[in-house]
Amino acid sequence: MNTYDFDQTVFHPDSSYCFVKFCLRHYPRAVLKALPGSAFAGLRVLAKKADTKELKEQLFSFLPWIDDVQRVVEEFWDAHRGNMDPWYLAKKREDDVIISASPEFLLRPICEELGVSLIATRMDPSSGRILGLNCHDEEKVRRFQQAYPGVVPDTFYSDSLADTPMAAFARKAYWVKDGGTILWPLL
Repeated sequence: MNTYDFDQTVFHPDSSYCFVKFCLRHYPRAVLKALPGSAFAGLRVLAKKADTKELKEQLFSFLPWIDDVQRVVEEFWDAHRGNMDPWYLAKKREDDVIISASPEFLLRPICEELGVSLIATRMDPSSGRILGLNCHDEEKVRRFQQAYPGVVPDTFYSDSLADTPMAAFARKAYWVKDGGTILWPLL
């Protein structure tokens, strides 16, 4: 079983960023309502007075002003399916697991289309609130072990050194950089 980070690894650039930008273009009033709070949360993260969970929740706090979030997500993937990296599409297997900090409701449709499994941040699409923990760093390992008890991934791929816990957990790990892969540098 191979495991992959999603953003900047198999999708470019970042799905959350692209989704918010897509919604800003199509639903500007909703997104602009959340903008001041998002900017404030970003400053709090920079000052180390808040974590990325708070920032992500604030960033997605525009969702209650979108009537049919699932339809918008489908429209988003119709427009962004081409952002999937060809190297991943050529190597994809049915037993792949995407493990991402991006919201599960956002990634679920593309993962179903690809026929791969998904572990991601559980977020209520009607409120933008994260249910549990943001799926990043050590939480990726914990969530993988919860979903697949006793299984160790054969390989893990990511663009982010923040994913070192998952890279260390897998049998082999590759850092995705500049369109290629190299062995994980910190192991």
